Amino acid sequence: MPETSVHVVLLEKSPHPTEMTATAARTCYSANAPDAIMQRWHAKPDDMVQTVDRVRSAGHHSTLEHNIYVFGVTGISRAATHQLVRHRHLQFDQQSQRYLAFKGSDFAYVKPRRLSSLPELSARFDELMAQIGETYRALLNAGIAGEDARFVLPNAAASQMVVSGNARAWYEFLTLRTCNMAQWEIREMAFQVLRILKKQDPILFKDAGATCVRGYCNEPNGPECPRYVAVVKAQMDGARKAAEWIAAHGKEPGGGRSNGETPITQ
Repeated sequence: MPETSVHVVLLEKSPHPTEMTATAARTCYSANAPDAIMQRWHAKPDDMVQTVDRVRSAGHHSTLEHNIYVFGVTGISRAATHQLVRHRHLQFDQQSQRYLAFKGSDFAYVKPRRLSSLPELSARFDELMAQIGETYRALLNAGIAGEDARFVLPNAAASQMVVSGNARAWYEFLTLRTCNMAQWEIREMAFQVLRILKKQDPILFKDAGATCVRGYCNEPNGPECPRYVAVVKAQMDGARKAAEWIAAHGKEPGGGRSNGETPITQ
């Protein structure tokens, strides 16, 4: 009975996401037609990047919605897929346990990584999966329909899906599911998606991920998270260096004092 783990591949995507996002953003404030705006980016690519950076960092993510990304996900447990479908702005088609009967008594399953440090419990887990597989096959051999035999299959049973969504929906998914508070399996999927999107469209997904990568945390126990603590320490270090620079130069970085007040010292 094969043990498996989640694997994500990009199946399809919008061809020009950066141009499309910049065009959507500029259309809101321009008298020019959208097709003319899009042609403009060929002559001014830096302006296109700056436009996308500005709307993305400002949180105007409606402009990202014009871009679609479709992923194939395999080796993910039924426990995790039940979490996935809570993301209502993504679209799903999932392998059916009703119409697909597993061969023999084998079905792929996902085992929590923490069991690897507990050999006895890990072996008991594998034994239980084998027993479930044998019972499942016995039901099918007795003429029980697959839609009824599947009732014995566990949350650990592996599944596969096609998942699609616009860039804004994936942005929200990554914000929630790359957080250390997310369940480990869906977090593994999320990081695979994140790596793919950052490689495919680094401008669009520049600051995608958990909120701590953008400098804050919405979780009630955020101060206990090592990842968030590292971000805060980096911010504090940056603030300290800025204060030292101001004290040494007697002015704001990049110009004179903005309000005529005396320099900040510690």
